[in-house]
Amino acid sequence: MTSEESPNLIVEERGRATPAPAAAPSAGALVVVLVGTFITVLDFFIANVAVPAIRTDLQASAAQAQLIVVGYGVAFTAGLITGGRLGDMYGRRKMFFLGMTLFMLASAACAFAPTITALVIARIAQGASAALMVPQVLGIIGTVYTGAARDRAFNTYGLIIGLAGVFGQFIGGALISVDVAGLSWRTIFLINVPLCLVALAFVKRTIPESRGTGGTRLDLTGALLVTGSLALVVFALLEGQERDWPVWVWGCLAGAAVLVTLTVQHLRRRAADNAGPLIEPALFRVRLFTVGLAATVVYFLAMGSFFFVLALYLQQGMGLSPLESGLVFLAVGAGYFGASLVSARFAGKLSARTVACGPLTLAVGYTAIAFTANGLGPDGSVLWLLPMLLVAGLGMGLTTGPLTNLVLGAAVPEHAGSASGLLNTAQEGGAAVGVAIAGSVFFPALAHAGSSADAYPDAFAITLVPLVALGLAAAALVLLAPGRAARS
Repeated sequence: MTSEESPNLIVEERGRATPAPAAAPSAGALVVVLVGTFITVLDFFIANVAVPAIRTDLQASAAQAQLIVVGYGVAFTAGLITGGRLGDMYGRRKMFFLGMTLFMLASAACAFAPTITALVIARIAQGASAALMVPQVLGIIGTVYTGAARDRAFNTYGLIIGLAGVFGQFIGGALISVDVAGLSWRTIFLINVPLCLVALAFVKRTIPESRGTGGTRLDLTGALLVTGSLALVVFALLEGQERDWPVWVWGCLAGAAVLVTLTVQHLRRRAADNAGPLIEPALFRVRLFTVGLAATVVYFLAMGSFFFVLALYLQQGMGLSPLESGLVFLAVGAGYFGASLVSARFAGKLSARTVACGPLTLAVGYTAIAFTANGLGPDGSVLWLLPMLLVAGLGMGLTTGPLTNLVLGAAVPEHAGSASGLLNTAQEGGAAVGVAIAGSVFFPALAHAGSSADAYPDAFAITLVPLVALGLAAAALVLLAPGRAARS
């Protein structure tokens, strides 16, 4: 989950750029940057389990409830590549420090938001701050560590992302259930403040300043076009479900298509002028990369949205507490980590066709969950869901790492930084838009059935239908890719 990483790293010494010295690795640097990684990934997923409590406390509409998750994701997505460029230009430590400071302030604003509008605005600010902080992490790790120590650091980085993503719901449920000082859901944001304060105190002591070399330039026009495209799609999906899909909503979607066309033209023009486009168009000349990236977007559409609707179903439909809901999510986590360990061992031997087994397994898991939830009704035991959730987690673990390796392994070395930034943008953007898509199915289905607790199992099962289709589509896209080995 990072943006552009330049292979040539330099360290500032007495005001001028010099090659990085071969200093002894600092464990403190890794801890500090992993705190930043953990809280930014956590804050995307942790909000899912808090949505029911927030809706009740702040009287939020369905669209506003989705914006709590989607607003963060869109701001995070839109700023990733630009955040990486800023680190290359002005210093990764400096941008990491600034990003974490802003993230801390935005988290405090979330915790004390008096209205749903204030909370959504603060969440967008959180996402933008994360986009400034997160892209610096791998560059800092690459500067501080070498050899086997660097490998261990990167492995730990991946583990932290998995822990934050998969167990975010459990952590959020525990914080809400403890209900410190009667703060309820506000604690999931307030916990970031002391974590950031401690980490910020050690940034300058443990992390050397580093920058990227080469002709790095900002493409603000490209960033605005990408942001506008994402914003229009999300706005149309959220408002469409609220207002019964009026004509102007379809106009917004058409406008997003126009912006995408303008973005492509802009990127090609910047590339032709050697002006450092936001996204390198040459990447799309490689079929494996293009198809793999499309599969990544589709897969994350199905994965990110699942956590959102599952939390609503468990708490408002089945009557579970936030903590009980978080415990159910552990079944997904168990499957995810088990499959991740297996797929990591065979990373260098996986072909594109083998990778397709992951989203297929995910689709099977979603199908089984839909039938089971529909059969349980509002009074059944959620324990019957655990085996199916385990299967869904297996699908996620068999897909996330191998598909990432497949895509990045297809990129030529000179475009590796751009490929990394684009892949992470596809992941974050897919997850954010997926929540909006799922909500446009779930909430209308719920309203049609009367919005009572009895309606939740059916609405949940109906929402899983497009998610199953997305899983199958991701598998089909991977199968269209050339049968090359996925490089780790």
